[in-house]
Amino acid sequence: MSARDAGLVACTRCTRVWPQGQARCGRCGSRLRSRDLHSMQRVWAWWAAGLLAYVPANLYPMLRTHTLFTTQENTIVGGAVELAAGGSLGVAAVILIASVAIPVGKFGAIAFLAISIHGRQRHSGHRRHRLYEMVEFVGRWSMIDVFVVAILSALVQLGSLVSIRPGPAAVTFALSVVFTMLSAQSFDSRLIFDQTGQEQDAA
Repeated sequence: MSARDAGLVACTRCTRVWPQGQARCGRCGSRLRSRDLHSMQRVWAWWAAGLLAYVPANLYPMLRTHTLFTTQENTIVGGAVELAAGGSLGVAAVILIASVAIPVGKFGAIAFLAISIHGRQRHSGHRRHRLYEMVEFVGRWSMIDVFVVAILSALVQLGSLVSIRPGPAAVTFALSVVFTMLSAQSFDSRLIFDQTGQEQDAA
C-alpha cells in the first residue's frame, strides 16, 4: 500500500507526512501536493538551461594566469591535462571527475529518469529511485572546479608579478551546476512508483 492509498501525503521539503487534504506542511510551511503534475516541464526546462550553460563552460577559459610577460588561459580539460603533465595526476583526476564526468553523468541520469516516466521500463522503480538519490547526492561535488578557481584567485596575488583571475567559464559552469540541481529537485520521484504500479496492474 502506498501513502496515497492510505490517505497520506508527504512534504517534499522536510519529508513530514500529513493527512491528505491539508494544504500546507505544519512543520516547514511548504505546499502539500500528492503529485506535482507539472514537474516534468520544469525538469526539462532546467535541464536544457544547464546543458546550454555547460557548453561554453568547456569552450571558454576557466582560469587566467597573468605573469610579468605572459598571460595564460586554461579550459577545464586543458587545466587538468597541464596538471597531469606536471605530475599532479591525483588533482587532475579529481578535476576531470568532478567537472566533466559527474556533470555529464547527471545530464544523462536526469534525462533517463524523465524519459522513463513516459514509457514501459525494464528497470525497477527502486533502482530508478536509487539513481535519483545518487544524482541528488553527487550534485554538490560538481562545484569543485569553481572552488579551486576562487581559492587560487584569493591566494595567488603577487602584485604585477603573478595574478590568477577566473575566466568566463567559471560563471557559466556555476550556472550549469545550479540549473542541473534545480532540474533534479524539480523531479517528482513519486511518479516513478506510480508508473511501476500501473505496469503491475496492466500485467
